[in-house]
Amino acid sequence: MQLFNICIFIKSKLNLNSTLLAYFYKNLILDISNYKALFLEHLEDKIYVKEPKNLYEPITYIISIGGKRLRPILTLMSCDLFGGNYKNALDAALAIEMFHNFSLVHDDIMDNAPLRRGSETVHEKWNLNTGILSGDAMLVLTNQLFETYNDKQYKELMVLFNQTALKVCEGQQLDIDFENRDDVSIVEYIKMISYKTAVLVAASLKMGAMIAEANTEEAQKIYEYGLNLGIAYQLQDDYLDVFGQENFGKQRAGDIIENKKTWLYLKTLTLANSDDNNRLTTLYNTKKKDNDAVNLVIDLFEKYDIPNLVKSQISVYTGKAFESCNQLSLTVSDKKKLIDFGNNLMSRKI
Repeated sequence: MQLFNICIFIKSKLNLNSTLLAYFYKNLILDISNYKALFLEHLEDKIYVKEPKNLYEPITYIISIGGKRLRPILTLMSCDLFGGNYKNALDAALAIEMFHNFSLVHDDIMDNAPLRRGSETVHEKWNLNTGILSGDAMLVLTNQLFETYNDKQYKELMVLFNQTALKVCEGQQLDIDFENRDDVSIVEYIKMISYKTAVLVAASLKMGAMIAEANTEEAQKIYEYGLNLGIAYQLQDDYLDVFGQENFGKQRAGDIIENKKTWLYLKTLTLANSDDNNRLTTLYNTKKKDNDAVNLVIDLFEKYDIPNLVKSQISVYTGKAFESCNQLSLTVSDKKKLIDFGNNLMSRKI
């Protein structure tokens, strides 16, 4: 039985009025796990294998093999917190998740990555052409999902989506460019992850607010909350890629193997003495690294206390996110939900 129907059942048995029912539904039923469950139910209804099978099977595969569903959860939560009906945000939430997975399929092709979420990447499981074409189809499906909204909301959502999608592409290109540059700065890196990762988190929240018809100022504040949370989230990913103690669903230290100029690497360069700086640069310029080379890089990170320094930086951006959250005209309890979400996200091990 769906959660909304359960609430109607409870209302009939306890004779709750509509206001009390709404309070019960919002504050006791719709926690984070239930946002996720509602989204997954919608996903299963909308996304399935059809002909041609070799186009749609990879799509259902990549979108069903797991993931935290962070972005669609935020869309539903934002819509709910701003007084909207979460059901109206389900297609936007699915569009965001579809686009995110589209970007992962093509990202994995560019990185020649063998694993995604602990499973074979699409181009490994099928082939390169299938990965490209199924990814393209996912982008089209993303646009189609926005067509369920009325003309005004459709235009507003599409403007935001197109701005966001282009920034994601720009961020991906910057990431690729950085691999062949030795002069990348930390400021440039933060810009890159802002575009490649954080803007989609921010847009997820803003779309929920827009569907709930929140005012422009409030929608922008929730966007800024998401932008800073997204930066912190990517820095946490950088840390976990190297120092995560649990299975991260990808090859360990993949960023080092792929010569990714992450915050960890760039900060080490700013702190290292001349010999260590040259050693680290030489290791990163080695195209194929064995385990010994990877471990030497990790040793240099640890020598300069990079694990603790990146954790401190994560706290800085999380704090900025919470500052934006506290400026919202939401109730104290609703602001606490956003803050608790951020704290839980930053304490994750995978």
